Amino acid sequence: MLRKVVFSFAVLGLALASAKSYTVDLYSTAFAGATELKAGSYEVKLAGQNAVIQGRKVESQNPVRVETVDTKYANSGVKYTIVDGKRQIQEIYLGGTKTKLVFSETVPAP
Repeated sequence: MLRKVVFSFAVLGLALASAKSYTVDLYSTAFAGATELKAGSYEVKLAGQNAVIQGRKVESQNPVRVETVDTKYANSGVKYTIVDGKRQIQEIYLGGTKTKLVFSETVPAP
């Protein structure tokens, strides 16, 4: 039994370590959920139903809805919305795939 548990964790660890990452460039400050992200390059990974965004000494993990579109995105990109005067990430398009990540969280009220 212990052997099965250890094996399961090892497989899970390998799956997470080998998760494909994508680079996304933000050209101005934006929020991913409640986390403020300054302009710059970030690495985005999909971990189950969460997008993990890392870079510039910041890490943000946000629940997303994963959607598949008809054609591949040539490049990674970001779609924003403005919430209470703040730029909020609404979607991230993963370049080279047919996948987009739709964010559901918004900027917290002040």
